This record gives sequence, C-alpha cells and structure tokens, in this order.
Amino acid sequence: MTPEQTIREAFAEASSFLKAHEVMEPQRNAQLLLEHVLGLSGTSYYVALGDPFPAEKQGELEEGITRKAQGVPAQYITGVQEFYGREFKVSPAVLIPRPETELLVEAVLQYGQKLAAGPGGELNVVDIGTGSGAIAVTLALESPRWRVLASDISPAALNAAEENARKCGARVDFRQGNLLEPFSGLMIHILVSNPPYIPARDIEELQPEVRDHEPRTALDGGPDGLDPYRAMMEQLQLLQAPPRLIALELGMGQAPEVAELLRRAGHWQDIVTVKDLAGIERHVLGVGR
Repeated sequence: MTPEQTIREAFAEASSFLKAHEVMEPQRNAQLLLEHVLGLSGTSYYVALGDPFPAEKQGELEEGITRKAQGVPAQYITGVQEFYGREFKVSPAVLIPRPETELLVEAVLQYGQKLAAGPGGELNVVDIGTGSGAIAVTLALESPRWRVLASDISPAALNAAEENARKCGARVDFRQGNLLEPFSGLMIHILVSNPPYIPARDIEELQPEVRDHEPRTALDGGPDGLDPYRAMMEQLQLLQAPPRLIALELGMGQAPEVAELLRRAGHWQDIVTVKDLAGIERHVLGVGR
C-alpha cells in the first residue's frame, strides 16, 4: 500500500492485488478485510470511503490481504461470519456457516412450529455436528420455548460453539460424541443436521480455500458422502422414539438417495425436499405427526 491513501484507494489496491493472485470475489474479500481492520460495516463503511486510510492500520491490512492471497478464507482472518443476522466467531476448528444453511433453519422453524408440544409447550431439538453452533444457537434464539441440544465429535468445535452461545445469549446443551450417541435414551422431537457430505474422492477437487483450510472432519462424508446419514438412521434406535421432524442438509445430487434413506426408515409421513437459492436440492426433511 502507498502512504496517504483514502479508504477507497486502499480498497482498489487490495482488490487488484487479490485479483492478480486469482482470488475469487476479490472486491468482496477486500471489503470484508477493510471493514474488519477499520471496525466499520454497512453504511458506515461506505460513508468513510473518502476518508484517509489510517496509517497505523496499514500493517494489519497488508497482513490480512497477504493471507487471503495465500488462500486463507477471509472469515478465518477476521474471525467472524454472519449467520441469520447474527455474528458468529469462527476458526479453522469449525466449518464456516453457509447462507444455504439459513434455509435449513427456516424449514425447521416452519415445520417445527406445527408440531404439538409436550407438557409446558417444550420440544426437544437436537443439532448433530454443530460446528460453530450456528444452527443450534439460531434455533434456541428464534424459538425460546424449545429445548435445544447439540453435539459434535470435536472438542475444539464444541468450545467454539459454546463461546458463540454465550456471546449470543442462547441456552444450548452441548455434548461431545459421535452423531446421536450423546443423546441415547432421550426423547427427541426434532433432529437437524448439516453433516459432512463431500465424497472422500472429491475433496482434492474442492476450492483450495475449503480443501486446505476448513476441517476435513467437517467435509469428508465417506466414499459416496452418505456415511453420516446412514449412521444417523442406524442410531435412531438409541432414542426413546424417532424424531417427529428430521431435517438434513446435503450435497448436490444427493437428495434422491437421502430421501430414500428416510423413506426406508418408515418413521415419517411426508418426505420434503427444499431447494437452495441456486435451485439445488439442498435439504431433505422427514415430517411426521
């Protein structure tokens, strides 16, 4: 960066640098890093574009832009990612929450509100493979009468999820373990999960940002990407009864097979497929009485 730049000029230079290093969405990434370094966002960022760029922030911005050019996700540099209108802390210990997962939350809220609640109006909701806790925390805050529990096999991920729950003021019961095992013997009304679903053979073909920096345990779904779904169907027997609503996120082209897994289980009246904003069948729900 050159001295005595405006913020707009610093943005232009950062964008050009990232573009030259073949970073996807160079302008968006440059803006994210500038907003982080300057402590600005939204309207305040655009209002300040004509202001001088603070000289004392130059080193921090240059470090962030360099790391981004090396393939590090911007969210791991800034340490945050927005999800459902809230800011979640993220690190290489957790998968970065994606916008399409907000649609999974929407579907759970929509169908879950129709379920008849037990004594006191409480429904037990479990988020399997919680990662950053984005799904569990959001459900707990959007439906405060629900009792939300969440699991992850990674202690580091659980630490991140617990921190996000505290930060957002959400009450979530976090448990370490493999998929449904931490909830053995419990009555679960709603089960939601965004498990690893990338076929192992495809991981090397992912974008370097994802392949080289996001946790492999949150990506690798086994030979065909469906191992976690099969395992969850088998583990349903650990619960007092099958959940009345199950909602799963999945990868491109996996909806027919996951829907068939739910049909064969025989616990749900309706099997519903939800498309993301790109028209990809991204979520499959089993809806019972």
